[in-house]
Amino acid sequence: MNAPNPTPTQAYPVRMLPSHKAEDLTKGGNLAHIELGDQLYTLRITRAGKLILTK
Repeated sequence: MNAPNPTPTQAYPVRMLPSHKAEDLTKGGNLAHIELGDQLYTLRITRAGKLILTK
């Protein structure tokens, strides 16, 4: 039986992945737009300090 393929987070140590502070992306606010291809997403920092990404 073959072992399952590792997920992207399992394949690379965390220190090798790009890291961005949410506060830098929102420039001190609580909203930022993120583009992926022709899609626009909104990143929001909630009052509870959680992140929400919506299309």
